[in-house]
Amino acid sequence: MSMLTGKQKRFLRGRANRLRPVATLGKNGLSDQFVDSVAKALEARELVKVSLLPTAEETPAEVGAFLSRTIGGAQVAQTMGRTVLMYRKATQEAHRKLSDKVAKLGK
Repeated sequence: MSMLTGKQKRFLRGRANRLRPVATLGKNGLSDQFVDSVAKALEARELVKVSLLPTAEETPAEVGAFLSRTIGGAQVAQTMGRTVLMYRKATQEAHRKLSDKVAKLGK
């Protein structure tokens, strides 16, 4: 998967404005359970907000980089404050709501 362009990121940020965080990272850190929950949410929704509690030892940039490496095809669309916005194209056709629009913006 190629990197997201500026237009694609801008589109995703606009869509994420209404979203609530799906996963919250706390003092337990980047556990397998946390990564699995983010991966499942990305498959179902394609765009996911992850929030970090003040007790989390990791920085938002570290969390975004880790999730990008761990979850195949996941990309960071934005990091703002203690929130990370992740995007990944859904593997199942039925779950693809944003990916067609994102692909058109990349051309």
